[in-house]
Amino acid sequence: MKRVIIGTAGHIDHGKTTLVKALTGFDTDRLKEEKQRGISIELGFAPLELPGGQKAAIIDVPGHERFIRHMLAGAFGIDMVIFTIAADEGVMPQTREHMDIIELLGVTQGVVAITKKDMVDEEWLMLVEDEISEYINKSILKGVPLIPVSAHTGEGIKELLETIARLAAEVKEKPAFGQARLPIDRVFTIAGFGTVVTGTLWSGQLNVGDVLELMPAQKSVKVRTLQVHNEKVPVAYAGQRVAVNLQGIEVADIKRGYLLSSPGYLTPSYRVDTRLRLLSSSSRSLKNWNRVRFHLGTDEALGRVVLLDRDELLPGEESYAQLVMEKPVVAHKGDPFVIRYYSPVTTIGGGSIIDAQAPKQKRFKEEVLDELVMKEEGSLYDVVLHELESNSEEIYTSADLAKRTGHLEEDIKEELQQLLEDEKAVAIKNGEYMSVYGLKLINDKIVATLEAYHQQFPLRQGYSREDMRSRFFSRVNSRMFNSIIKYWEEAGTLVNRNNYLRLASHQPSPGARESQIMDELMAMVNKDLFTPPSMEEIKAKLKIDEADFMEILSYLISAGKLVKVAQDSYFSSQAIEAGQEILGAYFAQEKELSLATARDILKTSRKYALPLLEHYDRIRFTRRVGDMRVKMG
Repeated sequence: MKRVIIGTAGHIDHGKTTLVKALTGFDTDRLKEEKQRGISIELGFAPLELPGGQKAAIIDVPGHERFIRHMLAGAFGIDMVIFTIAADEGVMPQTREHMDIIELLGVTQGVVAITKKDMVDEEWLMLVEDEISEYINKSILKGVPLIPVSAHTGEGIKELLETIARLAAEVKEKPAFGQARLPIDRVFTIAGFGTVVTGTLWSGQLNVGDVLELMPAQKSVKVRTLQVHNEKVPVAYAGQRVAVNLQGIEVADIKRGYLLSSPGYLTPSYRVDTRLRLLSSSSRSLKNWNRVRFHLGTDEALGRVVLLDRDELLPGEESYAQLVMEKPVVAHKGDPFVIRYYSPVTTIGGGSIIDAQAPKQKRFKEEVLDELVMKEEGSLYDVVLHELESNSEEIYTSADLAKRTGHLEEDIKEELQQLLEDEKAVAIKNGEYMSVYGLKLINDKIVATLEAYHQQFPLRQGYSREDMRSRFFSRVNSRMFNSIIKYWEEAGTLVNRNNYLRLASHQPSPGARESQIMDELMAMVNKDLFTPPSMEEIKAKLKIDEADFMEILSYLISAGKLVKVAQDSYFSSQAIEAGQEILGAYFAQEKELSLATARDILKTSRKYALPLLEHYDRIRFTRRVGDMRVKMG
């Protein structure tokens, strides 16, 4: 059965609450002060069973100008409106402000209830109907039914219910799939149950046992029980009024304006990019950096308006604008919002969210405006490609892109598949994507860096992979960078060996001069295998500068011709192998070897024998037991 949320709207004392009671049998004025003063202060809620068995929920909002912020908290998320105008007063100030809010939120379905019919005669009723009809037909509710009613006598109530039922059947339901999102409008505690919050579920569904994220506090909470229409249910769906009994949180830690969402779905931000419209009925213009009150869902925040393409927004005009908040807000692309002047507090405009996690934007920049046009109006294919290319050093999953663009992940996957087929995106790993443009930028930078490096250091095995990442791609974490490197390895562009990068086309190789020096060096080291000269002695005899000598030394080590066994102690690989043969023959006859014995059979001194034995320990040829060594294996 379709899930429908109906909101009331209208001037104070135009009979909203009395009408809701006549329709539902529920009195939504629950506070003592409301009873005493005869006006609604807080939001009220009532279940409504329509002719034909359709169930709906009514949100009754206050009409007094002082409580417009409460009206706004209730108006977000409604599917249709019962707009009340009293027959004895007609169109009044809050009638107009409530209509402005309905227009800004894009609510097009509803019915106008001309209340208090019993308080006027037929002639007066006809006059006021003409006035109301003229007003309504210039508003977003143009063409909706106008039904005179009396909540006291019951006249017109049956017709109103039948009309609501007919309109409810035409309501387009909110998506019950995807990520859950519930703005909180009430917080209270129930003895024996604990913390309870209520709200209108905007999207997705809630299940008993779900772990959700309380935003913007970013705390994990668990759903203990759920109620819809005052009945316990295992699942609540988008488009329903829901009471959620939460586990793991105290009432003091939750405020109206917070919301519950699927974990990781939303991110608090101090900046949002928007398309902003100033109402034509606004008595004032809006200037750059004006302070405003921002309303989205049940939340209210103070912020400043940054007009991106002008200095002043006139009534009836619209513009791209960034709103800079004084506290973090939680929004999603496409969300409608309302702004009110800071002082005096009046509703002046609103719009829709384009980027819910916007960077600081510069004014009067064509590239900024072009990007906003793309985000707002571009096809999903173009929007996804733009996200990939704008953040060229990022790797995204389909879930990441769904969150950034405000679209369903299933739709994102379809566009990614098309981008792969069009060779505008690549799958770096299973389920992780980059743009071809971004990947090429990274590859070009790596190739240029390695070409220069190989030319300067032709003997080195390559450039440290982590140094490459931290120096040139600091925005890319190690895991992502490794995935990119692996992609280019598989493409045959790069070689990644021992965490060093080199071009696949490059092989470390010495020239004629370097080869001659290496031959001389190795001859000196191999002349007396177990008493090699120090590298300082060799460098002095070769008459070579420090930098060139270190390059040659590094190459010989990486090529396996020279082994560094200790600080300033190097043996040739020939010496290492010969030593193992000699000691192996010794161990064939004896179980233990002392340092002195090793020195004697290798015909060397303690200076060379000790680091050599320690090297054999490290490669697990020998093992030290006290002052002796035994052969491993």
